[in-house]
Amino acid sequence: MMSKTVFLFPGQGSQYVGMGQAFAKQYPVARDVFAEADEVLGFKLSEIIFNGRESELRNTEITQPAILTVSIAVLKVLQEIGINADATAGFSLGEYSALVCAGTFTFRDALLVVRERARYMQNTVPEGKGGMAAVLGLSAEEVSALCEKCLPFGHVEPANFNCPGQVVISGYRNVIKEVCRLAREKKARTVMLSVSAPFHSRLLLPVHEKMAKLLKNVPLSKPRIYFVNNVHATFLQEPEEIKSSLVEQVYRPVMWEDSMRLLLHDGYDFFMEAGPGRVLTGFMKKISRRAQAIHVEDPQTMERMLKLRKEV
Repeated sequence: MMSKTVFLFPGQGSQYVGMGQAFAKQYPVARDVFAEADEVLGFKLSEIIFNGRESELRNTEITQPAILTVSIAVLKVLQEIGINADATAGFSLGEYSALVCAGTFTFRDALLVVRERARYMQNTVPEGKGGMAAVLGLSAEEVSALCEKCLPFGHVEPANFNCPGQVVISGYRNVIKEVCRLAREKKARTVMLSVSAPFHSRLLLPVHEKMAKLLKNVPLSKPRIYFVNNVHATFLQEPEEIKSSLVEQVYRPVMWEDSMRLLLHDGYDFFMEAGPGRVLTGFMKKISRRAQAIHVEDPQTMERMLKLRKEV
């Protein structure tokens, strides 16, 4: 039986200096993506991606366009060799890559929107005040209860429901530390994430109007393949619904595990993470043991993927 393929696209945190460079050297179609990004943004994003400093690449306003660009470069190579998706989803920022993959956004429009989105998200909460942390080893219900318990100290909430036993919380940094302390008392492991803003929390609610205004005049087409959105973990087709979900996505939790379970329920069984890192591949292996999950970020990982597809 033919497998049903899903392309998954990573979000912020998967970046590293040198990502996408091997594909750019080997494939003109990937080089063209980097050249287009440089032209659209008006500065040498490709130079920062390939040869910049880690600290520079960690800046949200650089990170978000950079990950989008690398993901689309990988996508173009996959398409050129005849690998196409039946469905797509992306983690947070990765939704923009998924929507380019689905033919909903042009790459140019996605880049311009993502650049502004990054600015809005970065500038809403003073740097150093907000943050995020992963809580490992507790259920979603347990993490939610700990967040509620700490609300009197300031805002904190579950922000990413990644996979069984892994929930990311977001809010004020001092309150996050208290939730983490309580989680460790329950024998959980906690990791502060290297992000500079409380993404996917109500602290970013002020971004709502700016994002709605920004997306209002951006032309969106109906997806050519099935697209699962983060906010509701449902298939969306109507451009206006997709725009609304992208506005909500900034301050609402990422329902990643539910999104993947929806695809599994519908018979999708081959999940390919296109872009830097293998975070989503790791999540999928925890969500389902029977699904095939593999990442593609350079010629070596692409060869591995092609070999695995032959065996499926």
